[in-house]
Amino acid sequence: MQISFQSSKFLLQALVVFALLVSLTGISSALAAPARPSYEYYVVGNSSNVTRPTTAGQLLMGGGTDVDAAFQWMIGKSGGGDFVVIRATGTDAYNPYIFGLGTVDSVETIIIKNRAAASDTFVVDKIRNAEALFIAGGDQNDYVTLWKGTPVEDAIHYLVTLDVPIGGTSAGLAVMGEFLFSAANGTIDSSTALGNPYNNKVTLNRDFLVLPNMGGIITDSHFVTRDRMGRLVTFLARLVKDGWATSAKGIGIDEMTAIAVEANGTASVLGSGAAYFLRTPGVPEVCQAKKGLTYHNVSVYRVSGLATFNFSAWSGSGGTAYTLNADNGVLTSTQAGGGIY
Repeated sequence: MQISFQSSKFLLQALVVFALLVSLTGISSALAAPARPSYEYYVVGNSSNVTRPTTAGQLLMGGGTDVDAAFQWMIGKSGGGDFVVIRATGTDAYNPYIFGLGTVDSVETIIIKNRAAASDTFVVDKIRNAEALFIAGGDQNDYVTLWKGTPVEDAIHYLVTLDVPIGGTSAGLAVMGEFLFSAANGTIDSSTALGNPYNNKVTLNRDFLVLPNMGGIITDSHFVTRDRMGRLVTFLARLVKDGWATSAKGIGIDEMTAIAVEANGTASVLGSGAAYFLRTPGVPEVCQAKKGLTYHNVSVYRVSGLATFNFSAWSGSGGTAYTLNADNGVLTSTQAGGGIY
């Protein structure tokens, strides 16, 4: 078979055009470049690593104005080593603030902006070398999306094995329990959650961080200020109803308040507000889509001031015990006057 000059010329032109399209549009996935790590790093103090003896503990902070005494508690447990703050957005404002509260070798902030950064050797090594780690506020969905299942998660778990104190506030607090409200579809208020426990904004997740004393627990912040008791009760109902836990526990913490948890599970209050420790009694009476939640006898223990709580026994001293009941999406309590807080 003979191929004419005109046919050969046309074929050659077609091949050139095809090659150019491949080059310009990147239609071959093999040629697609991987995402580059995107992070920011800031340091106050000595940028070199030091090693200091540490003492285990968790700091649970409720958001809003930070509690000086809470960071001083963590500094004491850090042995004066390197205090590392991680976040997905925001600034390095924690660096001078924490550095001025006590004696530390350094305060470092790492803003981890994508999953590639969560695998970056520099980022991971900075976390692994921390003598204290604090997860800042922001959007917990960023933390789940960008950090879960990455070397950053592994590095945090490595710190647990070294008895390094770990803390978090607001969104950082949200990811510290075995269970968490991920806010994948945005936030939700108490009345909406109680009115429909399967609203698409009731987005729950689990098995991100595995921290001491935090098994079976879901946390919530900005508690009284944003009236979040109802949604925390709804989260607990869903955990039991969906079979994630036979008995679930919740912790709600006010703004300007922190709970300092020792390695043995004993906890005290730092700051001006209160913390609320909830526990489920069993399966909710009614927990269905588009129906108001009915859930009776959810136990609450409120601690503030000098009151204490023991995570191991899930009981407190010096606080106030009462019971919550949800009936068709309306929450009441056994406290005098029916107050839920």
